[in-house]
Amino acid sequence: MSDSSRHGALSPAERASIREQLVAEQVGTREQIAALNREFEGIVASNALVAVDDEHDPEGSSTAFERAHVAALLAQARDHLTALDEALRRLDRDDYGLCAVCGEPIPAERLEVRPAADTCVRCATARPR
Repeated sequence: MSDSSRHGALSPAERASIREQLVAEQVGTREQIAALNREFEGIVASNALVAVDDEHDPEGSSTAFERAHVAALLAQARDHLTALDEALRRLDRDDYGLCAVCGEPIPAERLEVRPAADTCVRCATARPR
């Protein structure tokens, strides 16, 4: 089934614009990952210089929280980069903008806010987190 029979084919200009937006977001996400990696390594390095006993040192728990927080942000950024990569593959396959669950078109407004979205709002809210 072609893209045009499902929801209307993207014009070459639309496809180029979407690709440009996704690539720009990839670049930003890679920069964020690099910054978070540096921050994480800095936390680890500063802890290595001090004999920190998380259980008895009053600063230990906040250091552990900071490390865990940066690690969570890093995982989130990596997941977003993976989603952007997949969005580019969907664009190449001509199924960008179609819900991966129900096959219906994803509203343009949703794709403007979340260009890597692979589900419509209805399916995204029905999906357990």
